[in-house]
Amino acid sequence: MENSGFFSFLTDHLGQFFTYTAFANFTIGHIVMIIIGLVFIYLAIAKDYEPMLLVPIGFGMLVGNVPFYPGLKIGVYESGSVMNYLYFGVLNGIYPPLIFLGIGAMTDFSALISNPKLILIGAAAQFGIFGAYAIALLLGFNASEAGAIGIIGGADGPTAIFLSSKLAPELMGAIAVSAYSYMALVPVIQPPIMRLLTTHKERLIRMKPPRQVAKLEKILFPIVGLLLTTFIVPSGMPLLGMLFFGNLLKESGVTKRLADTAKGSLIDIVTILIGLTVGASTQATTFLTVKSVGIFALGAFSFIIATTGGVLFVKFLNLFLKEGSKINPLIGNSGVSAVPDSARVSQMVGLEYDKTNHLLMHAMGPNVAGVIGSAVAAGILLSFLS
Repeated sequence: MENSGFFSFLTDHLGQFFTYTAFANFTIGHIVMIIIGLVFIYLAIAKDYEPMLLVPIGFGMLVGNVPFYPGLKIGVYESGSVMNYLYFGVLNGIYPPLIFLGIGAMTDFSALISNPKLILIGAAAQFGIFGAYAIALLLGFNASEAGAIGIIGGADGPTAIFLSSKLAPELMGAIAVSAYSYMALVPVIQPPIMRLLTTHKERLIRMKPPRQVAKLEKILFPIVGLLLTTFIVPSGMPLLGMLFFGNLLKESGVTKRLADTAKGSLIDIVTILIGLTVGASTQATTFLTVKSVGIFALGAFSFIIATTGGVLFVKFLNLFLKEGSKINPLIGNSGVSAVPDSARVSQMVGLEYDKTNHLLMHAMGPNVAGVIGSAVAAGILLSFLS
């Protein structure tokens, strides 16, 4: 009898223990998301696709999809859990402005200052945002959801997180992962579009070297840029203010330590936190929905429109420019704000057709303009939809 009682006690407690293991709580969805997380890590390590983003996000997917018994306060969506506290910075739009501060501190706006018309290319690439917004409305998403989804077309992860935290927090996981995924896949998605939309002659266009930009111009640019953009779109202040502040720290020449911190340890820490928690937010029980799949599809569509819009706009602009002043349309793709990857793609594709035609410096103009453009577009959508 004693053995029987002990055996019953043991089996009861083992059964109770089993209910708390991942094996008792997993679903096919968890397995799917874990596989996707492993793919992200593989692409980052083996293919060098945005490793600073995909490694934290991919590992976050693994963390977020270890199944657990509800109520243990360990999941990213469980109030009081450590992951939930870290996710607070995503939900409340705290991390994106800090990322923009670091981007501003590491960005050289000289190419844009020396050739201001390049800002028009950055603006044209934002067509993808509003195109995806319109399609999302047609597919049944409400206005706020459509606005948050559309921003994926800017290929700007922090801006996508910031806007979705304000307009559609319930879709943030899908929007953030989609935005960062397409940022990482810039070298895969953009080149075929660029080749399709340009002729061999256009790809060989040589642009005039950028003029030397004076130090005073570099100092004035973030001040003038802040006042001009935020007076037009005050709701973009959190992103634009931090972007231009970071750039002033860099260009002033008297705050080197602050600039180094912003573009170094600060942005690295925030990138780790935002990547890990965004990845963890893909918890299968919450994340895997029909809407999530639709968001991924719309994200690809908006990104393609943005790239197409930038390239075609350069071709249109060239109709009004004299010979010798024309712009190589291969830099049109860099109007999306995936800095500096889309500019590198311009350089890479350009060198395929002329080994001596270096487009990187020219492409950085619309590339940094795209950062400003996506933040302005987010401010516009926030003004109308919040």
